[in-house]
Parts: sequence; C-alpha cells; structure tokens
Amino acid sequence: MKAVIPLDDAAADLATAGGKGASLARLARAGLPVPGGFHVTTDAYRAFVAGFRDEILGASSADPDGIARMFAERDIPAGIAEEILRAYAALGGDVPVAVRSSATAEDLPGMSFAGQQDTYLNIRGDALLDAVRRCWASLWNPRAIAYRDRNGVPHDEVALAVVVQELVDAEAAGVMFTADPVTGARDETVINASWGLGEAVVGGQVTPDTVVVSGGAVVRSRTGDKTVMTVRTATGTQDRPVPADLRGKAVLDAAQAVELAGIGARIQELHGTPMDVEWVMRDGAFAVVQARPITGLAPEVEEWNDSLKGDHLWTGGNLGEAIPDVMTPLTWSFVRLFIAEAMSASTLPGFDLVGNIGGRFYMNLSVVHSIATALGMRGRLGATEQVLGKVPPGLDVPLLNVSRWRMLKRVLPMAVRIRRRVRTNLKGMPAFLATSRQRCEELRERIAATGSAAELATLWDTEVRPHTVTACGMLEAAGRQGGTTLVYTRDRLRKLMGEVDAEAMLTGVSTGGELASLGPVTGLSRLARGEITRDEFARTYGHRGAHEFEVSKPRPGEDPAWIDAQLAGVNDLRDGTETLLARQAEAREAAWKRFAERHPGKEARMRARVQRWAAVVRDRETARSENIRAFWVLRAFAVRAGELTGRGDDVFFLSLEELLALLRGDPSALERVPVRRATYERYAALPPYPALIVGRFDPVRWAADPGRRADLHDARGASVSVSDTVTGFPGAPGVVEGVARVLSGPEEGERLKPGEILVTTLTNVGWTPMFPRAAAVVTDLGAPLSHASIVARELGIPAVVGTGNATMRLRDGDRIRVDGERGTVESLESQVSAKAVATAGEV
Repeated sequence: MKAVIPLDDAAADLATAGGKGASLARLARAGLPVPGGFHVTTDAYRAFVAGFRDEILGASSADPDGIARMFAERDIPAGIAEEILRAYAALGGDVPVAVRSSATAEDLPGMSFAGQQDTYLNIRGDALLDAVRRCWASLWNPRAIAYRDRNGVPHDEVALAVVVQELVDAEAAGVMFTADPVTGARDETVINASWGLGEAVVGGQVTPDTVVVSGGAVVRSRTGDKTVMTVRTATGTQDRPVPADLRGKAVLDAAQAVELAGIGARIQELHGTPMDVEWVMRDGAFAVVQARPITGLAPEVEEWNDSLKGDHLWTGGNLGEAIPDVMTPLTWSFVRLFIAEAMSASTLPGFDLVGNIGGRFYMNLSVVHSIATALGMRGRLGATEQVLGKVPPGLDVPLLNVSRWRMLKRVLPMAVRIRRRVRTNLKGMPAFLATSRQRCEELRERIAATGSAAELATLWDTEVRPHTVTACGMLEAAGRQGGTTLVYTRDRLRKLMGEVDAEAMLTGVSTGGELASLGPVTGLSRLARGEITRDEFARTYGHRGAHEFEVSKPRPGEDPAWIDAQLAGVNDLRDGTETLLARQAEAREAAWKRFAERHPGKEARMRARVQRWAAVVRDRETARSENIRAFWVLRAFAVRAGELTGRGDDVFFLSLEELLALLRGDPSALERVPVRRATYERYAALPPYPALIVGRFDPVRWAADPGRRADLHDARGASVSVSDTVTGFPGAPGVVEGVARVLSGPEEGERLKPGEILVTTLTNVGWTPMFPRAAAVVTDLGAPLSHASIVARELGIPAVVGTGNATMRLRDGDRIRVDGERGTVESLESQVSAKAVATAGEV
C-alpha cells in the first residue's frame, strides 16, 4: 500500500487519487502550471476506515452527523501520518497548503460532485492531519450522501483521496469554461474573475467579471461589482470587503485573458473535452488548481442561420406556412432542390431569395423589394402582399446594395428563361396531373424493392430525381399562369360588389373538380359515409398533412391511427362539411343574382373571368398536391436508404449529396450526425420564430428573452411598436363572436370544440379537418391567397389572416369578435371588464 504519492505520479489515476487528483496529476505531467503537492491515496482512506466501515454504512442515512464524530474520535494510523508529514516537509517546511477532497466518483464527465466534499485552505503544520481527516469525513456529509443517492452511486463503492497543494496567495482567482456553459458554443472560452482566493467565486458570494475569448481575442466582457474577496489570515481564510478602488476595476486585461484562455485550450486538448477550470493568479502568473469536464454542457451544434449574411428583411409567410417545422438537413436539401426547380427565380446569381434561419424556411423580401425598385414597380408590391403578407407600416425595408443596371442585367434574362420554361411545362401539365399519383405509387414500390445501396443510388439518378424535378417544374408553371388573374379578378369584384359578395362569387372552385386543399376533409366525410375505403382514402390523401415537406416525419397515409384520430375528432363532418359547402353555394348564387341586377349584360363575361380564376386556383392547388406526393416518394427513398445502409434515421441528418455518397460507399459524413442531430433538437425545442426578421437573428437568445416578439425582430433596434389591436387581411367575410381557442399546432386539434374560433400562428393543409368545427379562423401569418383564406372562403367561415400578433394578444378561452370583411379581431373580455367597472362606479 502507498499512502502518499507525488502529485505528478503516473499511478495517480481515478481509483488511487480520485477524480480531482487524477486530473491534476495529468496536468502536472503535461507541464501545465499546477502548484506543487502530493496525493494522500484512497488506500490511506481505506486503511483509516477499516475498523469502522460497517458503522459508517449503517449510519449514512440515519445519522450522517454521527459519522463526523466517528472520524474525529480516531487517530490516523502512525505509519500513514508519518508519510503525510514527510511529504509535507518536502514542500519546504511550514508552508501554507490547500487540502482538497478527491473522491473516486468525482470530476467525471457525467457527475462533477462539485462542492459535495470539503476543501480547507491555508493549512499549516500539524493542522494538516486534522484537515485530511475532516476531508475523509466529508465523503459522508449529508450533501455528498444525497448527491450519490440522486445519481445512483452505491455508498459502499466510493473512497476518498486527498490532494495537498501549496497554497498560492492569489491576488485574483476564478473559474474558466473552455466552452460556453450556457449556449454550448465550443469556439468561446468564458472566464469569471474576482479578487483574492477563488472561494468567493466558486461559492457564489460575489458577482465576478466575465470575459469571453474567441479566436485569440476578447470578444465580450462585463466588469462585475466585486464586493467580497476571500483572503488568507493567520488561522485560515476570511471573507473581507473588496477595497473601493478595486470593486469596479477589471481583474484581467485583454492580454491576460487571452493567455489564460490559451492555458484552457491546452487543458481541453489534453482531456479531449470542454473543461471547467479553477485558476489563480499571483504577480501576473497563472496556476491551475482544479480541472473537471463541464457537466450538463449543451451538445456541440452547428449554426444554421442565413440571417447572418447581411441586413435583409426575411418573411416566414407563404412557403414558410407550408414548411412550418425546423427542417432536418436532408429535408433542407430536398427543399433547396424544390426551390431551384419550382421557384427558379430564387437562383438569381448573387442573391439569396430563400434562406434557412435556425432550421426554418424564410424568404428574403429585401430581394423582392430591390427588384421591384430596379424595375420601377414599387407601386405593384401590393400584389406581392396578397401572397407573402404585409410589411408593417413604418418598417423600413433594407434594400440590396446593387446598382439598377446590375439588377436589370441579371433579372431580365432570367425572366425570359422562366417564361419559356413555364410555357413548355404548361403544355405537359394535363398529362402530368393525370398520371402523377400512379407514377408516385410505382416509384415507392420500386424503392421498396431495391436490394442494395448502390441500386438505390442508381434509382435516384434515373427515376426519383427526374420525377421530382418534373413535379417541381409543373408547380412553378401552375403558379405562374394567370398570376394577374388571381389578384385583379378579386380586386375588380370587390370594387363592383363589395367584400362579402365578391368573396362569395369567388367560391365554388371545387365545382370544376376537387380543390386539393379541401381534399382531406371532403375525403373524411366520404370515408365516414362508407363511400370510399380506408385504403382509398390513404392512397388519395395520405400524402397531405401538417408536416408534409419534412421527410423525417411519417405521412398520414403511413399511420392508420391518424385516420382513426381524424374520424374520432370530426364526427360532426358527416353533414357538417356538405352543409357548409351547400350554404356557401346558396350565398354564391345569391351574390351572382345581385351582380346581374346591378350590372346588366356583364354577368356572362364576369362568370367566364371567374371560371378562369377558379381554374388557375385549382391547377395551383392540384400541382402543389402532386408535388407533395413526390415528397412522399422522397421520404420513401430516405427511409429505404436508412434500411439498406443500416443507419436508420441517421440519414435524415445528412445532406442529399452526403446521403448519395453513403449509398455509394463513402460513410465519412456520418461523423457529423451527432452534431447535426443536437443542432436540430436545439432549434426544434424553441418556439416558432417571428414572422418577420430584419438583420442578424439569434434564435436561442431570442427565445430566452421574456420580452420577445412573435411578429417582428429588428436587429437595427429602432422598430415599429407592437400593435394593441389585432388586424390583418380580410381572409373570408363574415362576423362571428365566440371563444378563442389558441393552438400551437395541429396536434392540439382535439382542443378545438365545435363553434369555437381557431387562433394560431399559421395553417396549412394539415389543419383542414379542423376548419368545419371552427366558427372562424385567425392567424398570425397568411395572405388572401394562403391556405387559411382559400379553405375558409370555400366553407363560408370568416377568417382574418396575417395579423402578425393574434397569438400574442388573444388568450385561450377569451370571447372575441372576428370581422372577416374588415380584417379585425376584437377582444370582448376587455369590453366586459369595462362595463363591470362602469356598473360598479354607478353603484
């Protein structure tokens, strides 16, 4: 048995020297600045307690205070005491030392045991043996016992070593984290510093300075109001007030902070993990007195944030409504392919029309406004608002720093190419829409039948990708045909007939064929009546859902329980949907009758124009639906790739290029999967980001701000104020009063009771089954051509969309009034309260 070993002894491992001691020994052997000293080993502890170990275990829960007496009443065996004193004398005589406990279950990556056992500072001479004995006893103090119980550490398996080191009479001390313990950022070292010994910092008795070092320089710093410092005294240590001239003075200058961070980097490299380091400074020289892995550190993450590219205005409207989730990397790859083919204008060289901010999809309105300015079409941006939503009055839209000539040089040739492409694709659209469902079913079957990873990669090149590209091109063509018809037919009717009649006349889109957005709800009605089978429903509508772009999530058609849940939640739909559609048909014909009376001789021409409007809407909706059916094929491809490579859902955290490389035998990208999974989970845990973002945006810091806004984030500081009223686009006319049911996602749909008003951030086709239950719909995001508006109009349900702040201003359970003609929402709760106050005053 060795009772004492040198501080840098190679035998000082976890079992012999405890966690703290093993770490310090490793640092000392690596030449890092560690005060000299020695270890009193776990063998010494076991020899000391050998005669009363069973008594300790028996008393650990019932009488922890009695254990201290057991230790105090026993002398350290003479041989062990002599070894300790001999090692102490070798330090230079009667020198002050720090006596630190070092348990075998301590300073581990998963459990720090920080502060659970005791440390004694400024110990001299014969007092050393008593300090060692008290350290041993602290293994059984109530804190340590409770900590082991919580972490499932058996009491009979632990032992305690003691580290004895020369005490540095520190001018300053503190703690250093080689990664940000709050954000998890691995490229930042966070240093806390205060005057005196480190106990005031570690014990939380002082507000220290905080210095952040990154890339070899100080990037942030804050000087704390340091009121207390721990100092040496003749009998030990004492907390004293910090001298007035030092309280507000920075402890470290920039060069010292960078030097200390360099020591931290060496420690992290030695241990191979981010470290929590206790340090001291004397005469400008640093020493390390403890180093342990940072416990509870947020996992390493990547940054998915295109807002860092410049001062642009980003919107989550339109396609952001269709892609409401944080996207996995594979989904983002597929979405970028979709954007390149379905929104080829986004590939304008040098301009980022779309972006990924914290994993969510955004469009760059600065590009749109800059193009409109260059073409002299700013006055026509109102048409853009019909699709992308409003920009709040008073919000200054930052434009691109690009000359008008340069913009025109890029935009005009692109516009010509798109026009030719659309014209070609429109010719092939009828055939594509007629065969798309069968083709997608065949592709899913072909994917399932592939027998090797290489075969699947070949299938991607020859069949899956070509079909996806075709589907995206058809969606672009459908979306660009009759673009002016969609906006100006509606505006013309509103001028001639007013909001209510105009919207009624524009309904009935499905009379020329099923409107794809209504498909899931009308299909449920048919299923409930037994007109179609469950298999027919799943094959026809199973690709549509609230998360239909995200390939890591199952489609409704893959989950029989989804159909059961929808049927259970919409029992009233047997008659409800048809009744709503029939009622709207009556309102539509009544409006046409009034049109004929007011504008004799113009009805036939206007009906033809509306029919063209309806055909455009139908084609857009159908093409979008078939594009999503192609995304079901992409999901099948990804799932099969996970099966054939044996990597399961890891494939969702690869880019498309990396996944294809994996299928062809290159697994190198898999090493990034844990980081990307952690990044995805980090962003997915945050609330939905603001509808509008100007400039640089940090999703994590925004989410942590109790004063955050859900409608707008403007990094420039000056911004439009939060509106006290809830106003937006008139989505569908009608006035309704009822209970507001504020839902965060379609998964909460069962909370919406018949006759309540649906209030949420956004809706897409996955929300459609809820609409017949709703008396009205109110959304933060949206525009007249968004999902909520189109479906609500068809069903005759009042809607106000694109309010920006409905979920901020309206509370779940409040009574509200929705005016879909004026685009306003009023809280009736405040009116009730005002009346109650007035009545009380009269009494």
